[in-house]
Amino acid sequence: MPALSTGSAGDMGLYELLAALPAQLQPHVDSQEDLTFLWDMFGEKCLRSLVKIHEKLHYYEKQSPVPILHGAAALADDLAEELQNRPLNSESRELLKLLSKPNVKALLSVHDTVAQKSYDPVLPPMPEDIDDEEDSVKIIRLVKNREPLGATIKKDEQTGAILVARIMRGGAADRSGLIHVGDELREVNGIPVEDKRPEEIIQILSQSQGAITFKIIPSAKEETASKEGKVFIKALFDYNPKEDKAIPCKEAGLSFRKGDILQIMSQDDVTWWQAKHEGDANPRAGLIPSKPFQERRLALRRPEIVVQPLKLSNRKSSGFRRSFRLSRKDKKTNKSMYECKKSDQYDTADVPTYEEVTPYRRQAHEKYRLVVLVGPVGVGLNELKRKLLISDTQHYGVTVPHTTRARRSQESDGVEYIFISKHLFETDVQNNKFIEYGEYKNNYYGTSIDSVRSVLAKNKVCLLDVQPHTVKHLRTQEFKPYVIFIKPPSIERLRETRKNAKIISSRDDQATAKPFTEEDFQEMIKSAQIMESQYGHLFDKVIVNDDLTVAFNELKTTFDKLETDTHWVPVSWLHS
Repeated sequence: MPALSTGSAGDMGLYELLAALPAQLQPHVDSQEDLTFLWDMFGEKCLRSLVKIHEKLHYYEKQSPVPILHGAAALADDLAEELQNRPLNSESRELLKLLSKPNVKALLSVHDTVAQKSYDPVLPPMPEDIDDEEDSVKIIRLVKNREPLGATIKKDEQTGAILVARIMRGGAADRSGLIHVGDELREVNGIPVEDKRPEEIIQILSQSQGAITFKIIPSAKEETASKEGKVFIKALFDYNPKEDKAIPCKEAGLSFRKGDILQIMSQDDVTWWQAKHEGDANPRAGLIPSKPFQERRLALRRPEIVVQPLKLSNRKSSGFRRSFRLSRKDKKTNKSMYECKKSDQYDTADVPTYEEVTPYRRQAHEKYRLVVLVGPVGVGLNELKRKLLISDTQHYGVTVPHTTRARRSQESDGVEYIFISKHLFETDVQNNKFIEYGEYKNNYYGTSIDSVRSVLAKNKVCLLDVQPHTVKHLRTQEFKPYVIFIKPPSIERLRETRKNAKIISSRDDQATAKPFTEEDFQEMIKSAQIMESQYGHLFDKVIVNDDLTVAFNELKTTFDKLETDTHWVPVSWLHS
């Protein structure tokens, strides 16, 4: 950079120096655009204000200012008493009134508190009784407010020494840079800890406020510097450290709920990671079970789940995609098994712990994300889907299912169904071309992957209604599905709102409607609970269909945000 004119620079403050900088640089700037940029940048009001503040602070730091008075409140009381004993003119009365105001008294009291307090750090004196043969020690004083210290300790089983087990990222100990993993703790506030259990020491620390003095023997092992993590994960389960018997320190644990986004700060410990909630201004990390550890725990305690066979149904919906479900009566009369495309891509979905995620926002040139709708029979899923389609037929689309049954006179190939031969259908099944399929009255029905691609290729949002266990096989980079679970309200609300409604049943390939029964309500609630329990970690949004209009508006708002907002998606969808 060219040198500035030095004639008066030595006498100029930083504020004047910055103000003069563009003029000094003008002969050396190539373009008017660059010069305009310099003038705008150095003429910014915020920058000038910050520089002025900096100069004032720097000036007073050099002066080492001390309070003129340490007892301004007492002086004000004396002055008020003096004024009351004298004849008052208008100025005296105004001053007396001012000094008697509570806010002025409070301000003077704060002044006295600040003036009488020393803010210089005071180190404790070195102990005089240190043996020359003793290991080198560090005397550390940390100021602990209401936050935890941010370190965990353990007892060495062989030597009995109390050691620092881990330092929590962003905590008081970490920010000090004075305490390290492996350091041996000898004293806390002058209390020897060699004969104490870790729980007793934690109790001493939790009861201490203000400055805490540690006597520590530094670890001989050098600690490798670890960078702050930029790994983000989505929690697929709820976690409360207070209920976890395995966690080494419950106070250091981090609570979270299913769906929360966590930033991983450290994975140095294979069993306990350090993390914080994404966007949390508090830099302090907390302990969470690591993915391998949590997977082992869940796999050991998880009971074997018996998946009931699911059958096909054929709902008449004016050309809309039929949902492959049967009513209770249909399940008793049909024995066809419900199948879906096999995939090894999401094996860990059966043991939900964490999923690494990254922010994603759909770009204008990209295809729309596949929208998957899931819900129990009778919840109103088809009605919501129908309202969406009617609201904008150019924007939303549905798949056309395949079937091997004969085409009827009023049907058109590619409209109600795509009609294919049984041999071709079975060949496509073998080639994994179906998302889901099944058999009904010796005819196959199914939804193909290509039918989804066909809707997306038309630059439409594809609305896909599938069984929940199929969702994990759709979670690919190609589709980037957004899964919405339509949930029923309480059974009391179902009785109240559905008493005049009807549920569609499929018998003899003829769609008929019948009134809801109490058994229908019970089954709907139970089915929803099973879906949420087994597949809830795959759901991006849950909408309770208490009122159809309210639920539709919430669904529409969700779709609008899906196309414009940034969402967290699996890393594999963007970095394969």
